[in-house]
Amino acid sequence: MSEHCRHFLFDVNKFDLSLLEADTHQTKLKVFKEQVNQLNESLFKWFKKGSPIEDLVSGRAFVIDEILLRVWSIFVDPADTTITLVAVGGYGRGELHPHSDIDLMILLKKNPTEEYKVAIQKFFTFLWDMKLVVGHSVRTIPDCKKEARKDITVTTNMMEARLLVGSDELFSTMKAVTSPGKIWPSEKFFSAKWEEQVRRHKKYHDTAYNLEPNIKEGPGGLRDIQMIGWVAKRHFDAETLHNLVDYHFLNNKELAELIEGQTFLWRIRFALHMITGRSEDRLLFDYQKELARLFGYEDTHIIAVEQFMQKYYKTVMNLERLNEMLLQLFQEVILYAHKSKKTKPINNFFQSNLGFLEVNRDTVFQERPTAILEVFLLLQTHPKLTGVRASTIRLIRESLYLIDDKFRQDAQAKKIFIDIIKQPHGLTHELRRMNRYGVLAAYLPVFANIVGRMQYDMFHAYTVDEHTLFVVRNLRRFTVPEFANEFPFCSELISNIPKPEVLYISGLYHDIAKGRQGNHSTLGAIDVRAFCLDHKLSADDADIAAWLVENHLLMSSTAQRKDISDPKVINKFASAVKDKTSLDYLYLLTVADIRATNPTLWNTWKDSLLMELYRATKTALLRGLDQPLAQQERISSVQQSARELLLQSKLSNEQIDSVWKDFNKNYFLRYHPQEVSWHTQEILQTDKDSLPIVKTRNTALRGSTSIFIYTADKDYLFATTTAVLEQLNLNIQDARITTAKNGFALNTYLVLDHLGKSVQDETQLRHIVRVLKEGLVDDKISTRNPISRLPVRQHEFMQRPTKITIEQDTDSECTLLMLRTMDRRGLLARVGQAFKKCKIKLLNARIATFGEMAEDTFIITNNNNEPLSQQQEQDNLVRTLHQLLG
Repeated sequence: MSEHCRHFLFDVNKFDLSLLEADTHQTKLKVFKEQVNQLNESLFKWFKKGSPIEDLVSGRAFVIDEILLRVWSIFVDPADTTITLVAVGGYGRGELHPHSDIDLMILLKKNPTEEYKVAIQKFFTFLWDMKLVVGHSVRTIPDCKKEARKDITVTTNMMEARLLVGSDELFSTMKAVTSPGKIWPSEKFFSAKWEEQVRRHKKYHDTAYNLEPNIKEGPGGLRDIQMIGWVAKRHFDAETLHNLVDYHFLNNKELAELIEGQTFLWRIRFALHMITGRSEDRLLFDYQKELARLFGYEDTHIIAVEQFMQKYYKTVMNLERLNEMLLQLFQEVILYAHKSKKTKPINNFFQSNLGFLEVNRDTVFQERPTAILEVFLLLQTHPKLTGVRASTIRLIRESLYLIDDKFRQDAQAKKIFIDIIKQPHGLTHELRRMNRYGVLAAYLPVFANIVGRMQYDMFHAYTVDEHTLFVVRNLRRFTVPEFANEFPFCSELISNIPKPEVLYISGLYHDIAKGRQGNHSTLGAIDVRAFCLDHKLSADDADIAAWLVENHLLMSSTAQRKDISDPKVINKFASAVKDKTSLDYLYLLTVADIRATNPTLWNTWKDSLLMELYRATKTALLRGLDQPLAQQERISSVQQSARELLLQSKLSNEQIDSVWKDFNKNYFLRYHPQEVSWHTQEILQTDKDSLPIVKTRNTALRGSTSIFIYTADKDYLFATTTAVLEQLNLNIQDARITTAKNGFALNTYLVLDHLGKSVQDETQLRHIVRVLKEGLVDDKISTRNPISRLPVRQHEFMQRPTKITIEQDTDSECTLLMLRTMDRRGLLARVGQAFKKCKIKLLNARIATFGEMAEDTFIITNNNNEPLSQQQEQDNLVRTLHQLLG
């Protein structure tokens, strides 16, 4: 600890330890608590002044040492050599963040007497009364040996033990019996810790790029740095990371990077403890904005919090690279040291060494810079290779400067990169490895812009580069036979597309322009066209890649925001797609993109929507764009098919017509024949005294649970229904609202449960029907405790302005209302109130939640069944919605 740090902790804050000699227990406790509070206030003050974080972390440990020694002396004679107080874990390393656990072990020469038990209990109780977070154990030497042999975590804690007060001899004996010569030799220790890291990384989905990362336990976090230190200490008896330079495991540049990364993460962790007032290692949305402000970031065309988080992600990515390289080195030295070196030539530049790829001389990359890319191609073409030798990883890192403009224009480099894309195996693994090593960003400078770039919302679960590689991974997964059962249609489709590599390149470039000023789809299309032509792909390939990138959102936005039951919508989409090959490419990219955006985003409803759009578009393309399907033709087709189904059910044409005479043409446009048949039968089977009709059924056709409601139309019907469904914790995906000529509402709601699946449980389905019927009869029920589609915590810290857009849909003679607002309690019910107040008729609604945002589309008319063509009508609706939504 620096003299400067001691000075401000003691002299400036007048930390008078003599006050701790007070007479009474309560007085002593009060003094101790006040000094601990004063210590934290002092640390926070100096943190804000920019004091070195190393001083603050070690300084707190130093002062806690002093406090513990004085508390110990109250209950135990410091001269007693049969009992010893030991700091373990992080505290043993002399590192304490403001609210980190103070891990202590009381080491006894023999089993504790009653006197010792009382003293120990009083000691820890006193510490807890001081509001210190103390982890503790009480052990004899045999206990230490037994517990350490049984649990490697205990061994790790004892490795970092530091004597506070007591017997040097007892402490040394404990260190000796838990040493590598007695238990957990370095080979077993390393294997166990590596397995532990693999499990820990898997818990965080093997990515450091979660939007609310754990800075301690996640990949590239502080635990990974500690892992390096533990292995070095166990095998080399290294006291600090600096010793790894002496052992030639790190060079000075790498050590500086490691220390710089640790320092940055320490500053974040310290600030998290300061902001939250507790031990907190999660970079939750709740704290990210405040941390960005504390670290001096300001909004530009990229908001401050995204700049701060990009710095974080780039830091942990670099730490991941170092961790991988060092653990590979440890593996070679510790696990393979006894194995004879078995090298097998691969070509003039590379060889296999114990299953790992390595250069056969240190000058390879200087002689032939394109060999840097060849590393990844060789790993694809030689599946028996299990990885890259650490020395070669280091050489790649040191040679990144060779990937310059001259390198990028080298014909051989371009050929190798395209060969990597075209390989039938290993593309995802090698692109990720290229990203970890920094090669991908060096070779594709446009990719460097998205490395570690996050988007501050609840919709995008990963950084842009991680999301991009997930998209490519999803596309490749469609080609793998053992995963064909996941998305059978995609697997079939991708086997027939002419050039899969064009699809992979489009996936790699679809979000490449995120974070730049301008439309990222348009800018990305320019980039991918340039890449394709530069890498000698044909002009046709460049055209399809550019079209895919520019239109990668077209299919999802059409499916989720448009009425795809309307032939005019299908014809317009088909005209944009132009041919079946483009449709196939776009469908595959769309599915892969949605699944890679957020693990919770894909569901059976989206699956059915995209499939319905794909099939309808395919039919339109086969029919010919010059012969579009007319609305009346679609209506006649639906009626004919539905009538056939009903006649098969022993209903007469007279019975069918008695129901259909009240249905308008929009009804037949919006429903499939099977649904029309279902509705017709339910209406015919129900007498007037049994109204309203509320029926449910699950169908693969819609990928959701359909709720059919037939009741006399009335004010607030949409508001009432949606409020009840929200109370039932159902997610409304689609609402089809039709008013029959007889004044009855023919409404269908497509819903999923809170897990994003259709409701299968029969008891739950009966409950839905019962509650809905009660709500339709008694409007007051719908006002009781409406719930949100979004967890409250994220909602609170993700405030976004409401955006309302009104467009005229000249094709269907109605108005489109697009609402983008924060999801909230009873949102749809309030929208329904606005429609009632403004005398708006709702024809159809598409309900979508993207993270914290509700993005709902409503197809509406005025009370005269006309589009809202008057500006006054539109302004009144927008004003009313803002009033009700806040």
